[in-house]
Amino acid sequence: MAIAERLGELCTLARTVGWQAADILLQVRLGEFEISGPSDSPVTTADLAANQHILTMLQFQLGTDHFAYLSEETFKTQAPEERLGKDWVWIIDPLDGTKDYINNTGEYAVHIALVYRGRPVVAVVACPAMGKLYSAIVEKGAWVETQGGKPKPVKASRKRKLEEMILVASRSHRSPRLEALLEKFTFESQISIGSVGCKVAAIVDQSADLYISLSGNSAPKDWDFAAPDLILHEAGGMLTRFDKMPLLYNQADVNQWGGILGSNGQTHRQFCQRLKKALSDIDRVSKGRG
Repeated sequence: MAIAERLGELCTLARTVGWQAADILLQVRLGEFEISGPSDSPVTTADLAANQHILTMLQFQLGTDHFAYLSEETFKTQAPEERLGKDWVWIIDPLDGTKDYINNTGEYAVHIALVYRGRPVVAVVACPAMGKLYSAIVEKGAWVETQGGKPKPVKASRKRKLEEMILVASRSHRSPRLEALLEKFTFESQISIGSVGCKVAAIVDQSADLYISLSGNSAPKDWDFAAPDLILHEAGGMLTRFDKMPLLYNQADVNQWGGILGSNGQTHRQFCQRLKKALSDIDRVSKGRG
């Protein structure tokens, strides 16, 4: 059977592995764990344990002949040709929101996405502390489930007026340029959440409506966005660059540079235009001062 005809089966596998990885993170969090790496990009023994489990389970079930694997924890030691020549690539973030995991905010997630020629077709975002797992299959919908429960469809809100929308923003990645951009608009309110997966979960749960990301000296990576991207799209929302173009994954550069908007999809394109113009105005004024 062709891989494209097995997306339901592959999503079931990813959901199972996602729950298992979530359990690993919860178990490690109950005891002591080691932290390594720079303070702005820490790695814990939980990241490594969850990553090893996800890769082992997927590769045991699916092999490496038809699938490649791109993971945050193994990317730097992986030869690029292992993934760039493959149509089907699993993109994995075993612990999105490591700082939140360390600080025990509960705002961290497991991301697992299957990408076909640059775009996600299967996605799982597990939020261990919330006891929820979100999944999606391209053109089939998005769902949320609790452990042992049945998946239920999720849909983003239908709000259209910006002043009625709730913005979910990053807790730690908030540059002066992003702050200046956000000040240009009036929202009903703003909330801060750590993981990208948890931010998108808030949008599809209708406790938020918008998410704005703006790269600076560094940028989010493929594994931050691939799984949340599909879940938001299949829940009726959209996630694009400010120029309205979709994000492409498994490219030579895994950084997702620039401005990115995630929304409930209702006035997405119009707000992209407003964001692009506002950012241009901010940069022009900043350049003039320089």
